[in-house]
Amino acid sequence: MADLFSDEWAKAYMDAWNNDEEITTSLQRAGFNSVVAFGFPDVDRPQFIMTISNGLVTAVNEAATDDIKWDIRATKDDWLSLIVKPPGLMKLGIAYTSRKLRFVKGDYATMIKDPSLASAFVKSFALMGKVL
Repeated sequence: MADLFSDEWAKAYMDAWNNDEEITTSLQRAGFNSVVAFGFPDVDRPQFIMTISNGLVTAVNEAATDDIKWDIRATKDDWLSLIVKPPGLMKLGIAYTSRKLRFVKGDYATMIKDPSLASAFVKSFALMGKVL
């Protein structure tokens, strides 16, 4: 088991993501290309950055922080509570409104309104738990 956001975890997460047809197909349909980061609120730089090209993760921890389009933060305890028992849209909404899940960059409301993006976002938490 790798530590959350470690290099070992990041590589395993990239593999899990790219092998998950539900996420990749959904994002490919949406033409999703972005740089997404995850981390802790008390640290300047995110702990994990993934570059997504047409739904597939093409690189981890290589993008410059200026390239990040989505930067999502939570405490380690809040991350673990969201990935040990993966949330649905309702639990994610509660985490967002209670500020346990914060969007430093990116727009939660825009993302959640797009079914392709929302579905992939929800599923991404289950994947995080699989590689933890």
